[in-house]
Amino acid sequence: MTARFVIIHNPRSRRNRSGNEHYSMMARQSLGENFLSPASQAELLHQVEELARRDVQCIVVDGGDGTLSDVLSAIHRYYRPDRLPALALLPSGNTNLIAGDVGFGLRGMEALVRLNQLALGGGMRRNIRRRRGLVVSWSDPQRTPVVGMFHGTAAFRRAIELAHQPQILDRYSHEMAVVVTLGSSVAHLLSRRFRREWTQGDRLSITVGDAPARQENCFLFLATTLQSLPYGVWPFWHGAESHDDGIRYLDVAGMPPRLTAAVTSLLRGRVPQWLRNESAYDSGCAMRIRLEMKEDFVLDGEVLDSGPDGVTYLSVTPPIDFIQA
Repeated sequence: MTARFVIIHNPRSRRNRSGNEHYSMMARQSLGENFLSPASQAELLHQVEELARRDVQCIVVDGGDGTLSDVLSAIHRYYRPDRLPALALLPSGNTNLIAGDVGFGLRGMEALVRLNQLALGGGMRRNIRRRRGLVVSWSDPQRTPVVGMFHGTAAFRRAIELAHQPQILDRYSHEMAVVVTLGSSVAHLLSRRFRREWTQGDRLSITVGDAPARQENCFLFLATTLQSLPYGVWPFWHGAESHDDGIRYLDVAGMPPRLTAAVTSLLRGRVPQWLRNESAYDSGCAMRIRLEMKEDFVLDGEVLDSGPDGVTYLSVTPPIDFIQA
């Protein structure tokens, strides 16, 4: 008989490292072989391959954004596109940006009790949020695509590299690390030494859909398939020809005018008309984007390289059901 649900538990995620022994023991007793705790990326791939073979249609991801990205990548690799499982995301990681939009809403014993109630009542997909995964592929066909939900480069990559410094990552919770990182980023922008380096950006070629490619210095590039971010931040808006169900992106050219005013507005989720009309700030929604750059990029908190020729492609998975408590 097909399992009602399977838990993929990351014991190394921040919140799972502290005081979760009772929950882990109860989950293992309740689920038996359907409580998975992979010790490596290779083991995770093997386990998801087996879940696909068994056609398991509900996977609970107990970890952070990085764990979810690993699971989504494995699902993309092994599951049929028309048989994607529903996911329940328990926010247990160092980075839980995605859980703010599609998270289950509970974790630990509360989550386990509620999941069992939904499974016994046949209501796993009764209350869902539907999103697409963000697929990153390289020009090299031998390199396996990865799937996440939030991509960024240029200034975003620099900010993440600041957040990953041991003096921040080891001393603070993720929420406080975000605050410290934002403060450090602002300090860099205010510093005469770093301001020009950050604002002039990185060389980037971007092709959105079927539009002509454009070459530019890019101060900031963000892309997501989420529909909300924490604290009311939403730095995206739609053009007249945008798709409603695709990759939302923000492309800010190097040396952008009125940067302080733009950042202040976007951090509040506001897009004034002057910002929409300013050519240095471009946002929209597309089903496919081609990027060419020398620098690394970030996907769900993990820094990845752009490959020898710097060419990567952003596309989307079929819709995925995220279970809500």
